[in-house]
Amino acid sequence: MLKHHSPHLLATLQALFVAFLWSTSWVFIKIGLQTLPPLTFAGLRYFIAFACLLVVLAFSPAKAELRRMPKRLWLRLGILGLLFYAGTQGASFVALSYLPAVTVNLLWSFNTVIIALLGVLFLAERPTPFQWGGAMLALGGAVLYFYPVAIPKAQSTGVLVALTGISMHCISLILGREVNRSSTVSPLVVTVTSMGIGGIVLLAAGLSLEGLPSLDLRACAIIAWLAVVNTAFAFTLMNATLRTLTAMESSITNSTMLIWIPVFAVTFLGERITPKELVGLLLAGLGTVLVQLRRPPKIKPGAA
Repeated sequence: MLKHHSPHLLATLQALFVAFLWSTSWVFIKIGLQTLPPLTFAGLRYFIAFACLLVVLAFSPAKAELRRMPKRLWLRLGILGLLFYAGTQGASFVALSYLPAVTVNLLWSFNTVIIALLGVLFLAERPTPFQWGGAMLALGGAVLYFYPVAIPKAQSTGVLVALTGISMHCISLILGREVNRSSTVSPLVVTVTSMGIGGIVLLAAGLSLEGLPSLDLRACAIIAWLAVVNTAFAFTLMNATLRTLTAMESSITNSTMLIWIPVFAVTFLGERITPKELVGLLLAGLGTVLVQLRRPPKIKPGAA
């Protein structure tokens, strides 16, 4: 029995570890933003991560897939890279330069709810009543967190940027899901190609708009850690877990970031959470998890 469940348990623990690593990214980003401009910071992270994954791909049998990819797939991966890396990640770094990490984390948690709604429109997916209840619970938690709605003027730009990034993220997830459904290339090729295109564009935009950053030892260490460990290594490990975990299991393990990020923000960044905000975060987190709980598909007669 133990042997039967051990690969699944190992994959679950690895996915939880990846979520933990990605949660620490928010702390490193907030610290790095003290001296680094957001777009260039994000561009350096994903360009260096792309370079690391390119080395991994060079020693992988999957590299042969690059030569066989049709032009249409290159175009779709290019759009995916622009949306997910240049757009979404650039927006998240800019939002974190204006807003507390806890606030951005709450806003970003609505990706799951929006994706469920977009899935109805574009993928013919039908949320269950249980999932609709989760969406309402998540919305109620957000309203409680922000009530009374009084966003400081200095933070309004960050909220708008975050909402823009969330929109691009949701569209990119729909596109990424469609690419993975219809494409025969490996997840590594999809990640390397889209990250390379998006990372290069993001870095170019940052350098042109913000200029060359001043890099001290701490900034270099943060960029290197985020690129090599929290991006290249974490993406590789997550792709490995997807061979064992279902999409729902993977989504739920990622939802643990909703817990880790506030804990890290309070512990390491000195951010404060009131009891009302804490209840709002918990309700939003629970609702987000409920949205991801889907009934297993019914097996048609004769299906194996």
